[in-house]
Order: sequence, then C-alpha cells, then structure tokens
Amino acid sequence: MSNTGQGGNVDTVGSVDKKIRVVLVGGSGYTGFEVIKILARHPQAELVGVFGPKGELGPMEGFYPHLSKLCALDQELFEPDRLKDMGADVAMLCVPHKVAMDYVPTLLDVGLRVIDWSADYRIRDAAVYEKWYCPHTDKQHLAEAVYGLPEFYAEQISTARLIANPGCYPTCTALALAPVIRAGLVEPTGIVSNAISGVSGAGRKPHPKFHFPDCNENFGPYGVGNHRHMPEMEQTLSDLTGQAVELLFQPHLCPMDRGMLCSIYARPIGDVTEAQLTECLQAAYARKPFVRVRTDVLPATKYVAYTNFCDVAARVAKGHVMFFSALDNLIKGASGQAVQNMNVMFGLEETAGLY
Repeated sequence: MSNTGQGGNVDTVGSVDKKIRVVLVGGSGYTGFEVIKILARHPQAELVGVFGPKGELGPMEGFYPHLSKLCALDQELFEPDRLKDMGADVAMLCVPHKVAMDYVPTLLDVGLRVIDWSADYRIRDAAVYEKWYCPHTDKQHLAEAVYGLPEFYAEQISTARLIANPGCYPTCTALALAPVIRAGLVEPTGIVSNAISGVSGAGRKPHPKFHFPDCNENFGPYGVGNHRHMPEMEQTLSDLTGQAVELLFQPHLCPMDRGMLCSIYARPIGDVTEAQLTECLQAAYARKPFVRVRTDVLPATKYVAYTNFCDVAARVAKGHVMFFSALDNLIKGASGQAVQNMNVMFGLEETAGLY
C-alpha cells in the first residue's frame, strides 16, 4: 500500500464551529459500539448515520443498552444516495474483510474519506493478501491506501482518502519493535512475538469455541504458524526500518473480555544495554501522545484498558532482548486508533475525544 494520499476531499476542520460528520458502517459489533461512545464525547465530530446488514437493523440502544441517551440513531440499511443528503465527511467502515471491498469504491465515489478497519487494504501486495485472505476485488484502491499507524505515518494520513486501520496485534508488535530495529540495536530476523488477546478480539458473533463455557478458565494458543496478521507485521516493520524483517507470531486466547499483551524476543546487535533500548524508545515516542515507555512497571492489560494508550518496555536477560507491549484491543487496536486517524486526517489534535 502506498504511503502517499491521492486526491479526494482533504479539507481540514478550519473552525471549532465546524464538526466532522461521520457515518459508521457496521455499528452493531464491539468496535462499532466503542467508536460510537468515543464520538459521543468528541468535541469536533458527530455521528450522523449508522448502517448495517439487513438482519441487524434498529435502534443502537437495542444492540447496546449502554447507548441510551448517548446515541439516538437507528442502524439502517446501507443506501449510498443517502450519504450525500447527510453531508458526511468520512466513513468508518467496521465490517469484515472481503465485505469492505464492496463498500470502499462506492464511499470514495460519493466523495467521502474512508477509514477501513478490515484487512482488505492493509497488505500492499494483492497476491500476499489473497494467500492469507481471499481474492481481492479492488486493486485500484489498494494501491492508494495509507497504513493508519499515526505514530509513523501521520504526514501521509493527513492527505489520504483511504486509511487502512491496522490490526491490533500488528499495532502492539510494531510499536515495540520499529524504533529499535531502525536504530540497529536488534537483529531484524529471528524475532518471536508471543501474544495474548481477550475474547472480544473474536468479534460479537464468534465461533462456538469462544463462547463462555469453552473459553472461561482456559488459556491456549491458536493460529499456529499461520495467523493472518503475520504478513502485516512483517510488511509494516520492513517499511518502517528499511530492511527485511522476519518474525514468528504466535497468538493465544486469554479468558478476559478485552486487552492485549505481547512478549517479544529478539537478538541484540552487539552489547546492547537495557538503558540504550529504553532511551531509543523514549526518543521515538517523546512527542507521541499515546505510546508510554514504561520503566517503573512492565506493561499490563489493566493499565491500558478502555484507553488509547500502548505501553511498551524493554529488558535484557541472558544475552537476549525482550520487549513487552500492551493495549486495549478494542480501542488502540481498533476504534480509538480509527478516531486518532480521523483526527490527523482533518487537522485536529491527535488526542481529541481520546484518552
């Protein structure tokens, strides 16, 4: 995917009186629910429409009673012509992979900027995408998409029409590794990212193995050697560091609602100290509001729950380098990052509506 935006409506919000008008496609899932809550408190954005599939229509508070008096909108059947009447500026596309490709061309054609949360536009090479997912039907816009990791691609995001919102695991892994690989402190190959995620990562309508009787009091690996986020991680880190990065990614399902923790193992280059690694991370994220470099405590899921923060830390032991990173998979791993991208796209403070 390109890191340069191409045309489209790239107006910034020039006045506090003008609000970004947002439409959400796919509001009944967990991440749709989270972004509705964020937009309800956002000082310069408003949700003007929610669309969903035929079998999931009706008041948003019917899906999530928490939204009573926070969101009076109904989830309606998607009709492109209505978008013009709403005067929408941006569409947040919270639908599964393969489905997103059906919506993006239409949304761009009616003049909206798009933040897509699926995997459809994250992987630059269509052949690689098709190996891990399905046939790609919108290669034209794949070439235009900008990867939405604001800590590194803010300049490109600011002028883009189409943002590929990163996956939660790739975000958690890349934020820990990119600065130190780029600085030549660790080897770009032989990396192992050992990660856990809460059950909400499987979505609101998951496979039966994610139901309470199966996952409660249970902890185990899945996607051994073939998780779809692995090529996204390698592509992102290779782009950010300018060298071919190779890693093994192993996810685990943890019996908790939300949260993500990555324990990452890498080989040092030379006699690297913990202080050098920490200083490198601190320098990279000194002006990045949502990455906290931990020295006092190690990252943990409770420290980032319900926030847009990603906590990272580095340690050295027995000649090995270890990194730990934690985030909320529904916020910094999805909905919060989407709003952070929207803020950058429209010239707002990155932190608007977020904490």
